Amino acid sequence: MKLRYVILPLALALSLPAMAANTAKPATRGFEVRDMAYMDRYSSPTLSPDGRVLVFAKRVVNKDTNKSSTSLWMRNLATRDHTPPRQVSPEGWNVNSPAFSTDGQSLYFMSGKSGSMQLYSIALNGGEARQLTDFVLDVDGYKLSPDGKQVALAFAVFPECKADLVCSKKKLDDVAARKATGVVFDHLFIRHWDTWADGRLNRVFAAKLGGQAKLTSATLLSGDITGDIPSKPFGDLSDFAWSPDGKQVAMSVRQSNHEEPWSTNFDIWLVNADGKGARNLTAANKAWDAGPVFSSNGKTMYYRAMKRPGFEADRFALMAMDLATGKTREIAPDWDSSADGITLSQDGKRIYTTAQNMGEHPLFSVEIATGKATQVIGDGSISAFDIAGSTLAFSRNTMQTGDVLTVTGLEGDDNQRMITPTAQQMLPGVAWGEYEQFEFKGWNNDTVHGYVVKPWNYKPGKKYPVAFLIHGGPQGSFGDGWSYRWNPQTYAGQGYAVVMIDFHGSTGYGQAFTDAISQHWGDRPLEDLQKGWDAAQKKYAFLDGGKACALGASYGGFMINWIEGNWYDKAGNAPFKCLVSHDGVFENHAMSYATEELWFSEWENGGTPYDNPQGHQQFNPSNHVANFKVPMLVVHGQQDFRIPVEQGIALFSALQRKGVPSKFLYFPDENHWVLKPQNSVQWHDNVNAWLKQYIGQ
Repeated sequence: MKLRYVILPLALALSLPAMAANTAKPATRGFEVRDMAYMDRYSSPTLSPDGRVLVFAKRVVNKDTNKSSTSLWMRNLATRDHTPPRQVSPEGWNVNSPAFSTDGQSLYFMSGKSGSMQLYSIALNGGEARQLTDFVLDVDGYKLSPDGKQVALAFAVFPECKADLVCSKKKLDDVAARKATGVVFDHLFIRHWDTWADGRLNRVFAAKLGGQAKLTSATLLSGDITGDIPSKPFGDLSDFAWSPDGKQVAMSVRQSNHEEPWSTNFDIWLVNADGKGARNLTAANKAWDAGPVFSSNGKTMYYRAMKRPGFEADRFALMAMDLATGKTREIAPDWDSSADGITLSQDGKRIYTTAQNMGEHPLFSVEIATGKATQVIGDGSISAFDIAGSTLAFSRNTMQTGDVLTVTGLEGDDNQRMITPTAQQMLPGVAWGEYEQFEFKGWNNDTVHGYVVKPWNYKPGKKYPVAFLIHGGPQGSFGDGWSYRWNPQTYAGQGYAVVMIDFHGSTGYGQAFTDAISQHWGDRPLEDLQKGWDAAQKKYAFLDGGKACALGASYGGFMINWIEGNWYDKAGNAPFKCLVSHDGVFENHAMSYATEELWFSEWENGGTPYDNPQGHQQFNPSNHVANFKVPMLVVHGQQDFRIPVEQGIALFSALQRKGVPSKFLYFPDENHWVLKPQNSVQWHDNVNAWLKQYIGQ
């Protein structure tokens, strides 16, 4: 396989907007973190009902304030002129979540312009934005009914207040005004991801659209369901659906009770649009049911379902339920992929969905009758898509560019029209590291895949120091996609080669491959990493194996900690000159009690720490501190409740006590990820300095 370049055909270049013009400047340097932190980002491809107009979001960062803002832009796809997209949202507003009206003449979106997050609309042909809601609470999300006459609205409310939003606002104000700061909890969760629990649940309400007055009241839809919809911390209203006639809604919810932190049991509930008659449709399945979608006649519900309770990385199967009988069937049982979502074709015969596949993240079409899955768009990672009329709009990224919005036909034909610029066009002076996928025999003699990236200034015959990146999850992948946190081009841009291995446990290679890591965190993946590192050095002569550092976050951070105590040859030599551990597990037994989502540690370690203590000690990095000797940079965020900051502090303390050269980079305002642009720059500056100290460049 040849190293891959990003090539822009002339025909596509001519169709790009003016803001993507000037690509003549010669490349003189590599990609840097400041490029990544401050470059524009494009997202949310949204088509008008007839598929003739595309709206999308554009995010820009203000370097002075360290804050980002997002605006909405539109492109008329029916014209073939060179008119660039024009801004639809008001100048200076920060907006999100675009959706077209049913007639395609206006656009809905959300903004905090009024002082709280509310719903707005604006005519596509111009005019001022109109505020549609004026609730006492922030609107956290919305979804229009198929006929456009109703809107579902998500709020965070106190359950005891029921449908009274004013009551929830008053309780929030009372908490803010009180002088005592202590909080009493009597059940978990007490905190989740990066937020302490305050007693509120996410609930969905419904309101009627069409009047001139701003909406200030709504009907509670999820009143009899005691759980969060959207789910926390990353859920959205893709887990909510209107029936075609607007008389019923379906929603996926996990019960909020004392078992929630060790449960992955989401159920799909069917509720009347007046909030009455809630009925659990998937009570028989104790695992995760998600993403309900009604058929056009309202008789069938499509959804995704896992089979194993307590396992968040199980395969999401595509399901169909006859709502009259409750009978279910799996649509594509032989398709060994985990579906990300469900979008029905206009004729109702196919489901469009994305799924991980062999180091990429393509868009697939699945025939509902036969279960046959066909790849529609590949070559990189599809992050979002929309379908309307005869148009398919999608955003695709690769290891050499962030999301590029493109339109084409429903079959993903070769006539693809790029609407937004690539990273190469936004940064014409930057040279990019070429990359390719390779394979080798890993644990159990299974085929394992990885990627290698050349440095931006690669010259044949020369050797280059190596950044060996280890992905998190652990059920994840470092494939052909773009990341704003762990981007191999930021290392290639410093003159390093990059090696990444999709070890056992990675997604996109079949569910059995993904399952192989559970209760085997320290043996099977380590064997893959060792064999992959050896295979890469044999295959690519430009890798300088004597000058390499390994880096990882989350599970990757755990693996760095495990490598520190366990990857040495018989002579006691380490393969790496330095290590970087970000938010990784160091003391696994304590982690099992301190993390918030208990199901994760319990599944991955074979039970609770009191029922199976050996399972939690088997691959515990803290048991191998006596072997520590490779210089390590430790990074952790105070607001990381998934892997609490004490894990990083304990790791740094162990390194210091052992006399191992080490540093601790601490972020008081970041969670499991480093998200603020200037913090990201600081993170990369420290990591790059650490690598430079030990492997040069």
